[in-house]
Amino acid sequence: MDRLSNTIRPYAWGSLTAIPELLGVEPSGGPQAEMWIGAHPGAPSHLDRGHGSVALSAVVDADPARELGAPAAEKFGPRLPFLLKVLAAGSPLSLQVHPDRAQAEAGFAEEERRGVPIDAPERNYKDANHKPELICALTPFDGLCGFREPTAAAALLAGLDVDSLKPYVDLLRAHPEEAALREVLTAILTAEPRAMAATVEETALACERLGGPYEPYARVARDYPGDPGVLAAMLLNSVRLQPGQALYLGAGVPHAYIHGLGVEIMANSDNVLRCGLTPKHVDVPELLRVVRFAATDPGVQRPEAAPDGEEVYATPIDEFRLSRYVLVPDATNPDLTSPGPQVLLCTAGRVTAGDETLSPGEAVFVPAGERVTAHGEGTLFRAGVRV
Repeated sequence: MDRLSNTIRPYAWGSLTAIPELLGVEPSGGPQAEMWIGAHPGAPSHLDRGHGSVALSAVVDADPARELGAPAAEKFGPRLPFLLKVLAAGSPLSLQVHPDRAQAEAGFAEEERRGVPIDAPERNYKDANHKPELICALTPFDGLCGFREPTAAAALLAGLDVDSLKPYVDLLRAHPEEAALREVLTAILTAEPRAMAATVEETALACERLGGPYEPYARVARDYPGDPGVLAAMLLNSVRLQPGQALYLGAGVPHAYIHGLGVEIMANSDNVLRCGLTPKHVDVPELLRVVRFAATDPGVQRPEAAPDGEEVYATPIDEFRLSRYVLVPDATNPDLTSPGPQVLLCTAGRVTAGDETLSPGEAVFVPAGERVTAHGEGTLFRAGVRV
């Protein structure tokens, strides 16, 4: 196995302290939003097999059958099919959705045909892959996930007693679910900017005054004054995860993370369509094509325990599988050997995996088929695939 050196992305919404506290180092003074652990070309992890530092992506490219295992390489192609992250939100991330595989393939091909540069700010599709994801809380973690029932969203907006919100309330109450959600989100995102900014300001003041169920939206508005995404966020379910709880986010489900530290795993993609809460490009027509206009329960989940102590988070896809072990001294050492590639990440205590002893925030890559057991006292996350 290989100890990994990982990149921390300094996005503006990142916490100043959460990742440094996990790693036991001094803060840099700037935001530290995501630590990427994997082989995504945007920021691949590095390892050293005795010949200097090499990107994990290059190692996989050189011999995918060996590193991934023949079944995984055949099923997912010659690349690590997942990306693991430690995510630290100090302020809200953009309100966003991800495409399904067919939408991603079509969107990527169309932007390639039009010659849109891959790093252009107006580019929607950086690759042809879908991006389902799972976030597991390490601290209390606040987020928004999935549409509320239209009548519930109408009641929330009506409770603010803001005159300019009444047309949205009426739409939510007057139409069937899909039409109501589509019409209101479209109206919010296409409204005249100055009028919308005034509505958002009045809404934010009412949220601050009322508190309670409105507090998450007041918090969003503090960071994004005047942004139409504040109203779009009020159409979504507010969720607080406790440590160990998780959310799975499939294609077309609008969501945003607000605050907290978590372990996130996703298909190896960077395709994001934004609804608001961002200075970045918002492509409203493409967004409306991809969003699934259906009320959903956020589906907060706890892991299911296996006999050897592995706690598995349920997901309906094969590109990634996430579980954790809460290890205690003198227990039977679990056998983590797998026919597919794995990344093991310590998030608490001190854990030995194979020949590597890991402290919080440290991770190893385990090639397919390599025998590995774990012991110690702490928490070890195990990221892999289903083959």
